[in-house]
Amino acid sequence: MSDFERNKDQVQASVQAGASLVGRVTMIITDAIGSIAKEVGDFVTDGIEMREAAKAARLDEARRSPENDLDSIDGIESDATEPDRIEPDELNG
Repeated sequence: MSDFERNKDQVQASVQAGASLVGRVTMIITDAIGSIAKEVGDFVTDGIEMREAAKAARLDEARRSPENDLDSIDGIESDATEPDRIEPDELNG
């Protein structure tokens, strides 16, 4: 085996090892980004659910209080107690 052929084999093995390493690192980064996106999405979903629950609790509390007029509570009509019927602009507080 000539020196040229040995050097060619060494370069080829090095390039293959480097490409394999880059592929594994890329896969790790891709999985990490996907996991981060999922966790952030779950966090935002939890926040939305808490806001809807708080709004429903305020409406329920107002409904139980006889001195409150349900139609004047935060500008929301009384039929908006179902979370599916609450519009995003009604969740300001």
